[in-house]
Amino acid sequence: MADEILRERRGHIELLTINRPEARNAINRATALALSDALDECQSDEEVWVVVLTGSGDKAFSAGMDLKAFATGEFPITDQGFGGLTKRSFPKPLICAANGSALAGGFEMMISCDMVVAADHAKFGIPEASRGLVAGAGGLIRLPKRVPLAIAYEMALTAEPIDAQRAYELGLVNCVVPGAQVLDAAIALAERIVRNAPLAVRTSKSVMKRATELSEEQAWPVNDEAFAMIGTSSDALEGAIAFAEKRDPNWQGK
Repeated sequence: MADEILRERRGHIELLTINRPEARNAINRATALALSDALDECQSDEEVWVVVLTGSGDKAFSAGMDLKAFATGEFPITDQGFGGLTKRSFPKPLICAANGSALAGGFEMMISCDMVVAADHAKFGIPEASRGLVAGAGGLIRLPKRVPLAIAYEMALTAEPIDAQRAYELGLVNCVVPGAQVLDAAIALAERIVRNAPLAVRTSKSVMKRATELSEEQAWPVNDEAFAMIGTSSDALEGAIAFAEKRDPNWQGK
């Protein structure tokens, strides 16, 4: 694995770190490819149940596109989108530990994650309009689904960032903690998830994601199919037996 992305395994949690602090973790082509490869491997590795994505240092999660690299003709985009992430349909829980500011493409990567733990000094936004551009890596698609439309308009059209507390009030992040605690808090959230059956967790994520695009009437068949599948799984049986025997379950993800 290239040095642009650092990897660490903590039980069933994989920690991925964007490792370009000298460039505020801006994304160049090598970083995009490395992150895409790492996520591919995490998706196929049955021992990885949750992924935490963060950045090096305490200044920025990611400043977005590396403009110096872009000026030389580099494009930090893969078939999975900006940074190898923004167009990806990742089946496992993906937590962003926003150790610092996430702007432009960095913000779009952040809101591609399922949950966000934010450092209290971080700022978030899509400033592209101030540079004569538009947020083309999903910000204009995902942001109106995550916050009220008027707020999404304000963020995109003023190009002004918001602070971490405002992001929490809007529901963009799950919690705000002191910067020194952001990674520990994200790992703690991941640990709460991995106590549960991985197949049930992934199925729950899938149903909720699909349901956001459907009417309630259309969503019920999706829900019922998932419920029927989980009901016959080995983990469902193990959960019932473990409860009856008053012990922790031994999840197999099957």
